[in-house]
Amino acid sequence: MSGHVAPKSMYYGIFAALMVFTAITVGVAFINLGRFNFPVAISIAVIKATLVILFFMHVKYSSRLTKLIIATGMFFLLILFVLTLTDYVSRGWLTNPAGAGQGAPAGDNSH
Repeated sequence: MSGHVAPKSMYYGIFAALMVFTAITVGVAFINLGRFNFPVAISIAVIKATLVILFFMHVKYSSRLTKLIIATGMFFLLILFVLTLTDYVSRGWLTNPAGAGQGAPAGDNSH
């Protein structure tokens, strides 16, 4: 089976794009974007991962079955991210019941 032969210039171009995005990642790391630090970092990482998957792993020129398997893996990764982020975001929503955490620990009758 012969695969798709890509010119070296394409690989050099993708490598240059990855280096540019790496420089952007480093530059953004030193800028305080507040709540947008995480979304910007994840967006840059997704772009870089997409370039690697499509071109260096040759998924762009692969069969539809390979593309389906990659898409399925990305779908389940998205589910894991969403579930993790919903847990992380909702942690501050819970409050202690009235009186919890105040006074002496339970079972301490030393007064």
